[in-house]
Amino acid sequence: MTAFNIVRFRVKPDQQEQFIAKHRGINPGLKGFCGGALVKTGENTFCFIGEWASFQKIVDARPLMIGILDTVREHLEDQGGGLGLTDPVSGEVVVKLPASKPKAKKARIKKTTKRKKRR
Repeated sequence: MTAFNIVRFRVKPDQQEQFIAKHRGINPGLKGFCGGALVKTGENTFCFIGEWASFQKIVDARPLMIGILDTVREHLEDQGGGLGLTDPVSGEVVVKLPASKPKAKKARIKKTTKRKKRR
């Protein structure tokens, strides 16, 4: 069953571009990883969302994901409240929502205008 992992980060001021650049360069090559996205959620806050073939694939990849996290750790700030540098959660999909279908385009009726005859 499809699963997702979500990790929340707070990036140090003036280090957002370096943090983003390091994510662009990541090729995780993790078994069962179906893709993901880095989402900017605020001034210095981001979430990484990863899609996986199963929850077990997330569990199996955790040591490698920690290694990937180590490559960006220098850019992170403690989130406070005992969270540390990251706030990770993960779980299996319980409801999958379909994508919206685009509206069908209406046929355009070409308007013709009568021209006045020139004399």
